[in-house]
Amino acid sequence: MDQTLPSRAQVLPRVTRITAPSPSRSAPSKSPSHSPSPSPSPSSTPAAAPALTTLGLLTVLLGAALPMVDFFIVNVALPTIDRDLDAGPAVLEMVVAGYGVAYAVLLVLGGRLGDMFGRRNLFLWGLGLFAATSLACGVAPTAWTLVAARVAQGAASALLLPQALATIQAATSGSSRGKALSYYGATAGIASVVGQVLGGVLVSADIAGSGWRAIFLVNVPVAALALVLALTSVPETRSANPARIDRAGTVLLALTLIALLLPLTEGRAAGWPVWSWVLLAASPFAAAAFVAVERHGERTGGNPLLPPSLLRIHSVRSGLLLIVPFCLGFGGFMFVLAVAMQDGLHLGALAAGAALAPLCAAFFVASLLGPRMVARFGRRTVTAGSLIQAAGLVALAATFLWGWPHVGILLLAPSMAVLGFGQGLVLPVVFRIVLSEVPAAQAGVGSGAMATTQQSSLALGVATLGTLFLTLSTSVGFRDALVWALLAQLVAVAAAAVLSVRLPRAVK
Repeated sequence: MDQTLPSRAQVLPRVTRITAPSPSRSAPSKSPSHSPSPSPSPSSTPAAAPALTTLGLLTVLLGAALPMVDFFIVNVALPTIDRDLDAGPAVLEMVVAGYGVAYAVLLVLGGRLGDMFGRRNLFLWGLGLFAATSLACGVAPTAWTLVAARVAQGAASALLLPQALATIQAATSGSSRGKALSYYGATAGIASVVGQVLGGVLVSADIAGSGWRAIFLVNVPVAALALVLALTSVPETRSANPARIDRAGTVLLALTLIALLLPLTEGRAAGWPVWSWVLLAASPFAAAAFVAVERHGERTGGNPLLPPSLLRIHSVRSGLLLIVPFCLGFGGFMFVLAVAMQDGLHLGALAAGAALAPLCAAFFVASLLGPRMVARFGRRTVTAGSLIQAAGLVALAATFLWGWPHVGILLLAPSMAVLGFGQGLVLPVVFRIVLSEVPAAQAGVGSGAMATTQQSSLALGVATLGTLFLTLSTSVGFRDALVWALLAQLVAVAAAAVLSVRLPRAVK
């Protein structure tokens, strides 16, 4: 991990200072931040205070899991929300899209704020705000109130999630960092699946007559527990010379993501009005303006929100390219499957969620094997995982094609398990790869870039594959629409397999 960013003042690696929760401070002579070397290697920089403990790692993973779970947990609850609040298709999609767009738009800003004001500090604020906005979702009296609360919840998630990744990056080193990043990747995948399983269980249980509201209210005690644990187990980290907020870059990134994601998620339900086409047409121009502003900022010694030089790091560039097709297919798959099972096969929320249990179990097993496999086989682990995932998709499509409408949980289990095992060999390893060569002082920026890529791709997958499925379902029926959506995901998996050969040969 000795590769660093180009030697411009604004992107030089800055030593990350780790402060213990204890009020006492280490003497300056013991702190690595006083080293005369301008470009220390993150992996060789000793910590001035205790590094991330096992309990601290579990705490940041618990905090990171909350936003991931909530992106997917609403999928199986949408029919119930529709009946209870008389929402309608367009508003239901806003319940999903409002959270996803706010989350994706603000993730990089959340990472930068953690660099400036302390990642543990922002982690605590994020947990508190996530609990409060989850409560607001759970007691929402109307559909549009729920949409507003979901947007606020997405913003709280964007404040919370980057701090987890950046803390791992800044407060660990060597093999401990590699393992921690693998655990984070495993948490991301498992939490996504568990979200829909848990959503089905909670909606079906109808605890105290709460129905769908329980999927949001359950976040409150979990976030409170994570907050209490974080107070004593998560060390404070921040950049020694934090960069200022890139206002122009933040606004242009927000405009780019909103112009792309909003019409794709809402356009079909709203009948593709003129505004949706205007926004889609404007999105590439907003993206070009964002890139130009960031390049100019870096060239003139500014503080770009996403320094273009990050992409010159091989692990970052190749890893982010692979995350796009993987998460696009994964996000679309989870949404389409939830709708097809409930509206097409007429399964209840519990059964629709339980059908994903074999996928979740296999993902978990593969994520445990991943660190050993990647140590031995390097990037070939990701290639093998992509091919296994492709085999699982083909088997799943065949199961729906020839078993419909008598497709049950047991019939789906084999193909789901194969699919989950392949995914478990890909996602945790790729997350580890992306941040493996990012200097610790750039942990917030690197984490924000990866989380934004992940979240934007998940939302884009829901928008594109979801729109394809819902459009086809009215003309060719649920079975064929589902098969076509799975084949579209297969194309994305094939792209990920091809891109896997561009990853670093050895994973650090």
